[in-house]
Amino acid sequence: MRKLLSILLVSILFALCSTLFAAERPNIIIFLADDLGYADVGFNGCEDIPTPHIDSIAEKGVRFTDGYANHQVCSPSRAGLLSGRYQHRFGFENNSGPEEYSAKNFGIPRDVPTLAERLKEVGYRTAWVGKWHVGFQPGLRPHERGFDYTYGFHSGARTFYPNGPRQNHQMYQNGKPFHDETEYLTDAFARDSVKFIEDHQTSDRSDDPFFIFFSFNAVHLPLEATKKYESRFPTIKNKNRKTYAGMLSALDDAMGRVMDTVRKHDEEDNTLVFFYSDNGGPTPQTTSRNDPLRGTKGTMWEGGIRVPFAAQWPGQIPAGETYHYPIMGFDVTATSLAVAGVELAEDDLIDGKNIIPYLDGSNSSKPHEQLFWRSGGQHAARVGDWKLVKSRGEDEMLFNLAKDIGEQKDLSKKNPEKFKELQSIYATWSNQMEDPRWIRQDRNNAEVGGKLKQGARSTKISIEERLARLFENDKNGDGRLSRKEYQSQRFGTMDRNNNGFITKKEAAAAFKHFFGN
Repeated sequence: MRKLLSILLVSILFALCSTLFAAERPNIIIFLADDLGYADVGFNGCEDIPTPHIDSIAEKGVRFTDGYANHQVCSPSRAGLLSGRYQHRFGFENNSGPEEYSAKNFGIPRDVPTLAERLKEVGYRTAWVGKWHVGFQPGLRPHERGFDYTYGFHSGARTFYPNGPRQNHQMYQNGKPFHDETEYLTDAFARDSVKFIEDHQTSDRSDDPFFIFFSFNAVHLPLEATKKYESRFPTIKNKNRKTYAGMLSALDDAMGRVMDTVRKHDEEDNTLVFFYSDNGGPTPQTTSRNDPLRGTKGTMWEGGIRVPFAAQWPGQIPAGETYHYPIMGFDVTATSLAVAGVELAEDDLIDGKNIIPYLDGSNSSKPHEQLFWRSGGQHAARVGDWKLVKSRGEDEMLFNLAKDIGEQKDLSKKNPEKFKELQSIYATWSNQMEDPRWIRQDRNNAEVGGKLKQGARSTKISIEERLARLFENDKNGDGRLSRKEYQSQRFGTMDRNNNGFITKKEAAAAFKHFFGN
């Protein structure tokens, strides 16, 4: 009898612990805008386009003044978010170009787990709606990367109309072509997000937490809005701005519909919500605004990489606060993994930081002392308030963002020691990253199917060049690399005898396997 009672007691305690653990893990929603300017939301000063639902995230949570995207263009930025790493660690440095011309290996590699895959492993129900743009080939698509429900398109851009005349890339639902859409696309994505939550609440897994990656294609080109949304802005005379305003208003409404559904089921206090943009706004093309920042999408100036950023989790992070230390898109992933209770292996490289301790006051230091960006001939590094910038066709420059947020005064000559310090810090980081695995391809340099045209630039470099670059990290000159010297996810693969060091012979064999040259 005692034995039976003991077994029952253990079973009850186990069930209670399991229930408590499930309750402690919040639902997670990531709203990722596309090409949204820093100054295009109310909490950053926008006056001509109301964004009440976006602003409510900041009002109920934290607004980040120095929130950064992982990259200055779409797909690498999204790869950084979904992996929680600098996407350069796995060669994801360039956009794809149009899907039909893109390189065959474009996408997040299978050996890099996505946030959805990690959350699914610990019991989350997962959904993606919207724009994918991080893998087109079999094995790299959203329904194959950890999402239980998927609805959207895989390319980088698409018409917002059900049967629009341009950029009419295929829609997919759970991996299968979908042809029956009838709604304006932003509305359709909101509809399916709401349905996912409703279905979850009535399913046999309603006690499990859910994760939604709402990956908007708004407010990316093409400029397309319905009369319903454009009619909200009778005082805006500029035609493009009026359409842009309608697109942004639709995005704001979509977020409102999702959050209303969360509140309907009394889940808001148990839901961690993030909102930010994948890069800055392309002002000349869409009328997006990045002021007071310099530059636009595609540049390493603040206007290309600093974005509107907010998060809420009632009762867990403060409400109505403003946070001034720099954070980056991959912190969203690191934070999500931490609150979900995902345990990381010692050699699992996550560059993002769990920002909850920094927001609730338990950690008064900065999440990051250094942040980096790289894209071909452009790069940037932020170290404290100092920023190193290499823009297209220009020499490296140095700015103090605390005194010069608009990056107008190059201080490289007045502060040569600080300039050299940041150059060295950036070079150390860059040498630890991979070379790009592909270039952006379109009709000018590639054929349909992805084959580069004769004479087109490729990413191929010799093994000798790769070895030379790699062993620049050999700081003690012993002819081999320790894990401390080469902090890459590939260390374990390249260290073939598992002795904790990579020799040139091992590296050469690995490069031949990775790149075939």
